[in-house]
Amino acid sequence: MAFKITTQDKALPCLLLLLSLTTGLVDAISVLGLGKVFTANMTGNVVFLGFATMGVPGFGVAPYIVALASFLTGAAVAGRTVNLTSSRPRSHWLLAAATIEGGLLLISAVIALDYDIATLQPAGSLYAIIALTGLAMGLRNATIRQLKVPDMTTTVLTLTLTGLAAESTLGGGSNPNWFRRIASVVAIFLGAAIGAALVTTVGLSVPLALAGGIVLLATIGLAILPRTPE
Repeated sequence: MAFKITTQDKALPCLLLLLSLTTGLVDAISVLGLGKVFTANMTGNVVFLGFATMGVPGFGVAPYIVALASFLTGAAVAGRTVNLTSSRPRSHWLLAAATIEGGLLLISAVIALDYDIATLQPAGSLYAIIALTGLAMGLRNATIRQLKVPDMTTTVLTLTLTGLAAESTLGGGSNPNWFRRIASVVAIFLGAAIGAALVTTVGLSVPLALAGGIVLLATIGLAILPRTPE
């Protein structure tokens, strides 16, 4: 039996590219505004935590523990959300996840209004933003994982770049999904660049609100598309 491709299916990669852009925004926010901590990329946090445990100046244990714990919690929430809505159309649990993720980012934007990047104060706001964005990104990663769209994780590029090179003509391959892979890299790059410009000029609230708005509006846009086969 042939699989029927719907309008939503065709639009899904576009949604994932927009979510990749928001990852660049969140990484810029966390690294530049929260004191060298990642809330979307946990590999960096594990490495930095190793530095911190050895007493390397400029690295504190607490921020990385908070980021890791909140990320794992968000992933667990996403797993629960998908299980509870597994019998419903895909757009339903995508919307549920996007509503939670977007809401967490928008709450972070409000908290960031009284946060000072230069001094990383108040400390309560610092840890609240780390926790909320970590929750949002953990939720995102686990949700996207359920979609199983090759080369579009929206947050991690290591395997994407590996596939791009290893399966290229130079690597003896046939360049599968080359456009999708390059587009993912460009999306995160653009998000990081835009995020860096915003963080260094207007602070954290605007890029956080922008990321939350993109997540919500892009997912709603996908959900309202017809599911009829094309």
